Amino acid sequence: MSVPAHQFNDQIILITGGSSGIGLASARAFIAAGAKRVYITGRSAAKLDQAREELGNKAVAIVADVANQADLNRLHNDIQVRGDKLDVLFANAGIAIRNQFGHTADNEYGNIFDTNVKGLFFTVQTLLPLLNDGASVVLNASIAASLGMANLSLYNASKAAVRSFARSWATDLKDRKIRVNAVSPGVTRTPIMENGLGMSEQDIANFSAYLAGAAPIGRMAHPDEIAAPVLFLASKAASYINGVELSVDGGLTQV
Repeated sequence: MSVPAHQFNDQIILITGGSSGIGLASARAFIAAGAKRVYITGRSAAKLDQAREELGNKAVAIVADVANQADLNRLHNDIQVRGDKLDVLFANAGIAIRNQFGHTADNEYGNIFDTNVKGLFFTVQTLLPLLNDGASVVLNASIAASLGMANLSLYNASKAAVRSFARSWATDLKDRKIRVNAVSPGVTRTPIMENGLGMSEQDIANFSAYLAGAAPIGRMAHPDEIAAPVLFLASKAASYINGVELSVDGGLTQV
């Protein structure tokens, strides 16, 4: 899945949720592969400033919550004012929160689906006029979409919806030759473990020990290992790949 160093020369990229984890790793990779400009979004101005400083002058950071339509409209306008059209949209922003079935509150349901489903849907719809014909859209789903992971039923279902969007939009956008694919990461070491799932260092260590036996690759992924397949799906190397789910999980759900 190697991508040539200049594969994205002169291209404009947008990554939602680009201030940390898989989003930030993908921004680094797109810039290294020649992107002209990479827009990153997130809800925290401080984290975005830190990411922009790391990425350099090819990065543009815009504070935006994908669950807020006014923020999405402003994001659209900020890009349009610069005169940019998008070659790649990586709809990456999402949250993971545990819920206990039988004791799940309405606001827990809303938080997950407003960001992971509604937010992703309206991100792509709002930015659709800025996508070049022949552009690539990559959606960040999860292997959770295919699993019944305990106390994560809302998260699991939200990611199943994301995977479904890739199928539907590949058909909806065929006349514009816009490809839409989903990447489904396996267990990846990102801040969402602590900040979303509330895992302690011991919890993470225990999970790592479990993966040593459960996954053929025997470990968690690093965000860079998810970014590489994202770039592949977005690149011309994947020009005949459309509507698929690419599981990047070290074989955890495959064998």
